Amino acid sequence: MSTSGEPPAAEYRQARFEPPPGSTELLLIRHGESAPAVDGHPFPTLEGHGDPDLAPEGRQQARRLGDRLAVERIDAIYVTTLRRTVRTAEPLAGRLGLTPAVEADLREVLLGEWEGGVLRKRVAENHPLAQRVWAEQRWDVIPGAEPAAEFAARVRGSIERLAAAHPGERVAVFTHGGVIGAALAAATDSRPFAFLGADNASISELVVAGTRWILRRFNDTAHLR
Repeated sequence: MSTSGEPPAAEYRQARFEPPPGSTELLLIRHGESAPAVDGHPFPTLEGHGDPDLAPEGRQQARRLGDRLAVERIDAIYVTTLRRTVRTAEPLAGRLGLTPAVEADLREVLLGEWEGGVLRKRVAENHPLAQRVWAEQRWDVIPGAEPAAEFAARVRGSIERLAAAHPGERVAVFTHGGVIGAALAAATDSRPFAFLGADNASISELVVAGTRWILRRFNDTAHLR
């Protein structure tokens, strides 16, 4: 109480972030480390996409991720058609008793002639075309790769569908590095590759409130340290 008899001055504290009512919290989780590419032994493919399984290190990352998120509220789990996301989701799904749903449009960008592990080799060689990919920030300089506009559109459409299906909920989405980069670039109106490079089994967080996309977290790997 004020000694002068006047009411105390109003205080305005810094508020913590609260998701807007009816918004959807999407935890965009990159799959665990996948099997190494080996010369002469391309990855198996699924509908043109390289489909390696997890490496032993990736399975360990998936377990640590499951341990971390099992104590948080998760209302639904999504995976892509590619098994590295399915395998990464398994520990968390088992802990929570949730059956993952498949969201095919969140599969990785199609790399055309560089599928099956070729991309890794070309990057390691610092191939001139790999240099163009980074310089121009688009995958479709690779012969046969998915056109940039089509990739961005399918990622945006998929995020919008998930948000519409889960208002007011928190969803774990097991997906791929290129997809996470595209989603966060769309959220922030940044350059296409600004958020490329999320670590394996990392968590990035996107809050979708209608047409407003709010980036809350990128490349959180505290559970892997």
